[in-house]
Parts: sequence; structure tokens; C-alpha cells
Amino acid sequence: MAMEIDLIITHATIATASDILPNTDIAISNGKIALLGTNLPSLFPTSPTLSAAGAYVLPGGIDSHVHLQQDNSPTGDTWETGTRSAIAGGTTTVLAFASQKRTDESLFPVVQEYHRRAAGNAYCDYGFHLILANPSEKILSEELPLLVKDEGITSVKLYMTYQPMRLHDLELLDVMSATRALGMTTMVHAENADMIDWMTRKLEARGRTEPYAHALARPNIAEDEATYRVLALAELADVPILIVHMSSKVAAGHVRRAQTALLPVHAETCPHYLFFTSEKLRGENFHGAMCVCSPALREDPMDLGAMWEGLANGTFTTFSSDHAPSKFDHPLGKKKGTATFTQIPNGLPGVETRMPSLFCNGVLTGRLSVQKFVELTASNPAKLYGLSDRKGTIAPGYDADLVIWYPTAEQAAKHGTPDTVMKPFNLKNEMLHHDIDYTPFEGMEFTNWPRYTILRGKVVWNRDEGGVVGGVGDGGYLKRGRSTLSRPRGVFVNEFNPHE
Repeated sequence: MAMEIDLIITHATIATASDILPNTDIAISNGKIALLGTNLPSLFPTSPTLSAAGAYVLPGGIDSHVHLQQDNSPTGDTWETGTRSAIAGGTTTVLAFASQKRTDESLFPVVQEYHRRAAGNAYCDYGFHLILANPSEKILSEELPLLVKDEGITSVKLYMTYQPMRLHDLELLDVMSATRALGMTTMVHAENADMIDWMTRKLEARGRTEPYAHALARPNIAEDEATYRVLALAELADVPILIVHMSSKVAAGHVRRAQTALLPVHAETCPHYLFFTSEKLRGENFHGAMCVCSPALREDPMDLGAMWEGLANGTFTTFSSDHAPSKFDHPLGKKKGTATFTQIPNGLPGVETRMPSLFCNGVLTGRLSVQKFVELTASNPAKLYGLSDRKGTIAPGYDADLVIWYPTAEQAAKHGTPDTVMKPFNLKNEMLHHDIDYTPFEGMEFTNWPRYTILRGKVVWNRDEGGVVGGVGDGGYLKRGRSTLSRPRGVFVNEFNPHE
């Protein structure tokens, strides 16, 4: 029986985390990549084709740190608007958070509620991380195993700051012991809560309540200390961890040294820590509130340079948006904090600009290889979060999640298609597809953007003809397996194994 080919992408310059394959065709069947080769339309003359015009074709982005429709963000993106924004920026999978409150005694109703919010409302595929704020013995010993087995939820996020969610070191160790036994990926927000609270009290006492005081209250040293401490806890418990949204050069150095010592340590950074300093928190009319996030934007451009270095040298395993938006001009949004910075909702919009900002300012400037781009935005997230059997690369048998970029001038000249080069533009928020009234990237020049986004073989974004052409409900829930990127070492700080 002849294979039925639903779509052939022609003249692609395929890039994976390890290879570049020029002038290659991709045949898609039943949502999967069926064949890679040359001149495939001659083998399947009746199949529809889509020309890549010599441009890069990369795996669909996996944004592994996205906040959608959480209770603590009443003005943020819904699953519909957030995932619509994702596909417009080349992201085909998001991993968002099912967030436990301190008062929740069971995780099962939490997960059911987030399923209710997401089901049928996503433009792209999705999965859940669990935020643990009340990790009781029952939850750790009885509920987590069932959620891993039945729901395919194989990652948790822990907070060392924010009083409603903060866990103390002993609680962190108890959770780490449970996640280690289950093979779950443990994510940690590393900032020293007491340092921040102390600084906050001092600032407010002196009348420093403006948005810029947020950066003063959360200095680098709060991230540096907490990073060092959680690395020590992870070494004690022999647990692989991922430290999320890193921003400090010193903290990244702690991670690098731990990796050099062969500890199973991973880290991520985000677009805003590459491009913006704390000066963005200044300004008239409370506009600095737009860029309040935690960790705070850093004062010294040296930290921004260190984040770029960490992307290039492997310190950072993943590059995520930490899309955690709140509207600016709304009484429950950023303006909720007009009396004091402590009431400003934390977080920035960025799920749509994550891939283009790194592609334009990393790959196209020579700061990053295109293979490193794929590793950071797709293949490593797939491996770390249990999706490497179907997502994150371009190979037969994998989901046909693809992003076709515009050809560069050089690619177009080589291919003879100069009319397909994208005209650079300066971004305006009205161009984006989220439901937020600003973007921190307002006015930034983009020299490329996803031309097509393809989700499991279906074109869902066509920038030249219609923009979003996929439908709400195209995305499906992903049950995930264990990380294939790291395991406990079986090495402890002394002769005692605390897990036996």
C-alpha cells in the first residue's frame, strides 16, 4: 500500500541541534514526519507542496515556562489568547503551570481545574507543570505517583520566595526526595526571600515605593545566594534540578561550576534578561511597572552579556519566555501597584517574541549557531520534560511541528527567490496576538519572523496570507515521560544515602 503524503515542504534548509541539511524536502503523513530527502514531489506528484525557498526550517518551539489563566493573574492571557500568540511566534508546544495554593490539601482538583480551563481552548499542544505550595506527606507519597502515571505530569516547580508559595529548605529537600524517586524534573525559583523582605521594609519606610524600587529590593545577591544554596541542597539530595529564569552573572557562575563538577544541574534564562536593564523600571506615568518581573531586570549590562555567554557555552539548557503577563492599564493589572511596588503583579508578556528575538539577535548576528538555537528552544526542552520521543527535532516518526523562517538575503540569492526576503520592521504591540496592552519589545527591529508555523502537519500560522490560520482547539494535551537529559548520580556528600 502506497504511503499517503499530506504535505511536502520543499527546498528546506533543515537545522536540528546537531546538523544542518540544505535543500532537503520534508514529507508529512498523518501529522508525522514521514520522509526526508531530495526531489520528493517526484515520488508523490499528487501531494500538495509548500516551498521553504531555501530558508531555515526548524523544529517547532517548545516554550517550557509559560503562565496562562492562573488565579493570581486575573488580567493575563487565557489559554486561547496565550496559545494563539505562541503559534504566531513559532511555538508549537507550551508547558504551563497548574498552581496549588497553600490552602489546597489535594492536587487532584487543581489539575482537574486546569484541564477544564485548557481543554478545547489551545491553538498549540500543551502540558502542565505542578506548582507545589503545600507539599504534604500525602501529596508527596500518594498523589504525585498517580499524577505521573495517569496524567503524565512529570515536573514540579518550587519557590524559594513569594510568601504564599515559599518553601523552606527542609520542605525543598522533602520534595526533592519524592521527585527523585519518581524521575520528575524539579524546577526552582531561586531568590532569598528574607533578603527581599528586609530590603522591601527598608525601602517602604523611606518612601521608595515607585516601580524602580522593585529592582532595589531584589538585588543580584538575593539570586546569587539562593542559587548557591539550592545547588547545595540538590547535591545533598542527589537530585537533578533546573533553576528557572536566571538573570545574574554570579548566579550563572555558580551553575557553571556545578556543571563542571558533573552535577546534574540545568538552568534557563529568558529574553528580557538579554535585552533590558533595570532602567526599564523608570519612567513617567507609572510605565516602569510594565517591566516589573522577578528576578528583577539587572542594573549592570555585564549581567546581560553573561546571559548571552551562558546561552552559547551551555550553562543554560533552555530558553523560555516566562510569559506571565498582566495588563498595564487595568485596576487589577500593573496599576494595582500604584501605591507601592509590592502590589505590582510580577511578569512580562513574551511567548510570541521569544523565538524571533533570539533568532534575529542570536542566529542572524552570529552570536549563536542555528544548531544551538534549536537546542535551546526545542530539543533540550523536549528532552528535559519528557517529550523527546515525539517533539524537538526533525526526523521521521516525530510530530511534524515545524517553523519555516523567511530566507535571509544570502539564502534567497542562492535559491533565486529574492522576493521572499522579509522586510525588517519595528514591532508594535498591535501586531501581536496576545491579550495584553503592551510589549516590552515595543519599537525593537525584527529582521526575521516565522513565515509559517506547522502543528502536527497543519499550517496554523501563515504570516503572508492571513496570519493565524489554525483554530482554537487544534492543540492537544501532552502526557509526558521522564527526562532523558539527566539522572541522579548515585553520589552523596558522605557515606550516608538519605534515600534508602
